[in-house]
Parts: sequence; C-alpha cells; structure tokens
Amino acid sequence: MTIAYPIDSTRRRRGIDVTFPDLPEALAQCAAGEEMDAAVACLVAALAGYVRERRAIPRPSNALGRPLVPPPLLVAAKVALYQEMHRRKLSNVALAKQLGTVEGSVRRLVDLHHRSHVDQVEGALALLGKRLFVSVRRA
Repeated sequence: MTIAYPIDSTRRRRGIDVTFPDLPEALAQCAAGEEMDAAVACLVAALAGYVRERRAIPRPSNALGRPLVPPPLLVAAKVALYQEMHRRKLSNVALAKQLGTVEGSVRRLVDLHHRSHVDQVEGALALLGKRLFVSVRRA
C-alpha cells in the first residue's frame, strides 16, 4: 500500500492553504514556497490523530495531476503497522504479547511522534506477515 496523499493548494491574500481531499481535517496555511514542508507536517499531525483516536486511516485517492505528499519513512512504517493492527483488531497488549514485550513498547511503535527505530517497526510488521518496501520517485 502506498501512503502518499494528494494535496490541493489555494492561494490566499496572506499565503497558501494546503488541503488533503482524503483527510478533511488536515489543513495547513503557509507562505508561498513552503507548501511541501507545511503539507508534510500537516499530514503527520492528521495521521497521528487517526492513530490516537483509533480510527481507520482513509486510503489515498488517485492524484489526478495533483502533487503527492508522502510522510517521512518512519511515519509511513508506523502507519503501515497501525493499519495492519487496526485491520486485525489487534490491541497493543495482544501485539506486545506476540512480540514478547510490554504494551508501552507497542504504544511507542505506533506513536507517530516517537523516535522509534525503523527496524523495530519492521520486526513487528514481519511478525504480522508484512514487509516494508521503499519506492523512490523523482520529486
């Protein structure tokens, strides 16, 4: 699954509004030229809200010529782990038991703002039968 979301940018008198059609609660306001940095920060905050509220994360729609905004690598890995846990209705406690660790460790693995090691997230994904792939595209 690709975790890169299309954005719409609207020029305003005081800057630019960046919105995500797939994430209605995500809105960034920034100066011209700062759209991508603002969009990434906004995307991470919106995805973190879905995780915090234990809601299903909407799938990205077709870009239809719009710019795509991917989250940072670690955030993408954590989102993939969260989505698989959510799909399986697997709690932090249940995954911790399978990993042989404590619930707090799993909570940090899906906390998008915690600086986990990507290999730990990969290990948890592997336990769930999933692999993390990175695709590099031109900016």
